[in-house]
Amino acid sequence: MSTYRYGRYVDGPDPLAPPVDLRAAVDELGREVMEGSSPESALRELLRRGLPGARGLDDLTARLWRKRAALTRRHRLDGTLQEVRRLLDEALTAERAALFPDPDDEARFREARLDALPRSTAAAVGELAEYDWRSPEARESYERIRDLLGRELVEQRFQGVKQAVENVGARDVERIRDMLADLNALLAAHARGEDTRESFDRFMREHGEFFPEDPRTVDELVDALAARSAAAQRMMNSMSEQQRRELAQLSQQAFGDSAVGAQLSQLDSLLRGLRPGEDWDGSARFRGDNPLGLGEGARAMADLAEMDELAEQLAQSYPGARLEDVDADALARQLGAEAGVDARRLAELERELRSQNLLERAPDGSLRLTPKALRQLGETALRGVVDGVRAQGQRDSPSAGAAGELIGSTRPWRFGDTEPWHVPRTITNAVLRSAGGPLALDVADVEVSETEQRSRAAVALCVDTSWSMVQDGRWVPMKRTALALHHLVRTRFRTDALELITFGRHAETVDIGELTALEGVWEQGTNLHHALLLAGRHVRRHPDAQPVVLVVTDGEPTAHLEPTGEAEFHYPPLERTLGKTLVEVDGLARLGASITVFRLGDDPRLTAFVDTLARRSGGRVVAPDEDGLGAAVVSDYLRSRKRR
Repeated sequence: MSTYRYGRYVDGPDPLAPPVDLRAAVDELGREVMEGSSPESALRELLRRGLPGARGLDDLTARLWRKRAALTRRHRLDGTLQEVRRLLDEALTAERAALFPDPDDEARFREARLDALPRSTAAAVGELAEYDWRSPEARESYERIRDLLGRELVEQRFQGVKQAVENVGARDVERIRDMLADLNALLAAHARGEDTRESFDRFMREHGEFFPEDPRTVDELVDALAARSAAAQRMMNSMSEQQRRELAQLSQQAFGDSAVGAQLSQLDSLLRGLRPGEDWDGSARFRGDNPLGLGEGARAMADLAEMDELAEQLAQSYPGARLEDVDADALARQLGAEAGVDARRLAELERELRSQNLLERAPDGSLRLTPKALRQLGETALRGVVDGVRAQGQRDSPSAGAAGELIGSTRPWRFGDTEPWHVPRTITNAVLRSAGGPLALDVADVEVSETEQRSRAAVALCVDTSWSMVQDGRWVPMKRTALALHHLVRTRFRTDALELITFGRHAETVDIGELTALEGVWEQGTNLHHALLLAGRHVRRHPDAQPVVLVVTDGEPTAHLEPTGEAEFHYPPLERTLGKTLVEVDGLARLGASITVFRLGDDPRLTAFVDTLARRSGGRVVAPDEDGLGAAVVSDYLRSRKRR
């Protein structure tokens, strides 16, 4: 029998992972925007924090910095020098052990020569280049120094070569020397601008084993080599001056062939000329206890450079930055596969917000929420308001309305329905049920047209935008209330005319997008007089509609509009301000509008004024808390429709 094993999917993003939650993202964006952030900064904040199921940019960046700090705290860069010193001491100890029993003067001369070796490791290795070792063990240790230097120097510039030449012989050294000579000739021709396509193909056929990156062009080869060579140079820059001198001298002993060191120096010079944009002058401070060899140190420097570049990509601080710029594969190399998946999900979120027409560029280049996004925010706000209305004991009606105006939808007939039949749907149901047989109507086939008893309304929602609304935490509830009412009118009562009016020192009419993105500013003045003037203008434009005026405020009127168009502010309020405001209340009452005031706060002067306003207009005062404001406004609007 076949057996199956199930485990975590590791080959990239999980194909069964749920798609990004755009609705939750839009809700988060809307909350930030309503609190005063621009859509641009709200999107950046959302991407920094992330969403459930996807860590944000801040978390990924913090993990990168922690790994970078751990790398520099754990290691130091003198591993190759230490290993060379160890092998040299091992060779000298074995040689002295071989010379000690010999009474010959030549043995004493050799001992004196060993005793006179320079203290510098590199100088001592250089002086022993022509020494005729008597001890086979000593000779082997010295040869291991040469092989180690060769492998480390080559691995600094060529990824994965150290393993390929672990047990190096004369043939391997010749192969490396030929590869370096051919490579330098190829890059020199490329630097001169010659056509090197055939030369490159021939080079890769002969020496492709040294390049696991499998470059397809000379430029790809140069890119890979230059990044590695620059990392090797940054490693040298991070060492002390003495360590650099030692390594420069030791490089001449690589594989016991000074030509290899010379070829590597020529290669570095060519790469620096071909890719001057690489970081050749950088450095890092390593202060740990774990020594790294030249190859390991170059990899560490390359990792540091990759982490720095990833941190810049995650910061998104450069012009035109997009999350698609983040190298998810590099992030997965540094932080694991899950980090790459998180980066891809965030990029997908940003891409979908734009492609799904939820964010768009304004003519001035700024980012803004689209009408589609505002509808989603309104739907969310209305859903929250409806929950609040239900909590107060009200319920949705199971019927869309009594016999009246058609709203375009149908439903199956139920006993007691008085709506007209929808004949096309009823006949279609009968035909489908009969399946080609004799046509006969059944009660189950009947569908009725949904209707609604509608009387058109001209609704003016006047919202206070003075600084106290921001200061006392009423800014976002006010915006959420406006979104909910706007969405309700636009989707459920489309024949009603809704006007949104904001009033601080002055009043103005705004669309829902402007109100949603409105930022709180320090401005003294509550010009209800001007707001009611605009409400009266809206009501007069719709003489056939029932006027409905809703006012949300947390302060008594402290400003009024002068005939010149200037606003006069005074606190405590002037009698002229209160009088001009009540004149507009009386004018709206003559038009048949009763004003409902939603009083926020318990200021006694405000309470006294709105009570007077309600009595003169035949309206009423509602005093909800901030969380209940939306439910109170929507309930009053629906109550006014039922009354009509």
